[in-house]
Amino acid sequence: MNHDHYDNSYISDILSTVKTVAIVGASANEVRPSFFVTKYMIDKGYSVFPINPGHAGKEICGRMTYARLADVPERIDMVDIFRASESVPPIVDEALALEPLPKVIWMQLAVVNEDAARKAEAAGVKVVMNRCPKIEYARLAGEIGWNGVNSGMISSKKPVMRSGFQSFGIRQR
Repeated sequence: MNHDHYDNSYISDILSTVKTVAIVGASANEVRPSFFVTKYMIDKGYSVFPINPGHAGKEICGRMTYARLADVPERIDMVDIFRASESVPPIVDEALALEPLPKVIWMQLAVVNEDAARKAEAAGVKVVMNRCPKIEYARLAGEIGWNGVNSGMISSKKPVMRSGFQSFGIRQR
C-alpha cells in the first residue's frame, strides 16, 4: 500500500469501525499531544486504553493506564503509536502477538516505519502512518473547518453551536 496518501474512505472506514484504541506512549502531561489525542478519542466515544509503563496502574484522562498491550483486558481494535519511528517494530510485534489481532496499527505524525508496516499488513492488519486520528476525525467530520482551516471537505451543513463538545461525527462518502 502507498502510505504517502490515504483515501478519505480508507481513513473514514477505520475511524467509524474501531471501538477500542490503545494509545502507546500516552502521557499524563496535559500539554503533550498524546494527552490531547487520548482525551479527544474518549470524548468521541472510543474506549481508550493508555499504554505507558512508567504510569501503569494510574489514570490518564480517567482511564487506567497499562504497561503493555497484552495487559489490556479487552480486545484492541486499533493501536495508536506515539513513539519514535525506530521504536515501532517491537510495538508492532507486541500487537501482532495479541489474540485476536488488532484491525489497525496507526502511527502518529512523523512516525513512519515501512518494515513494520509491511509486517503488519502481511498479517492482515491495516496500517496508517504519519497521521493523527484526532486531526483526521476532525477533518472528516468538518470540525476542523470551524476554525477557518481548509479541511478539503465541502459541506452545506452549518455547525449547531451548543454547550459541550461539538461533533457531526465522521461523514461517510
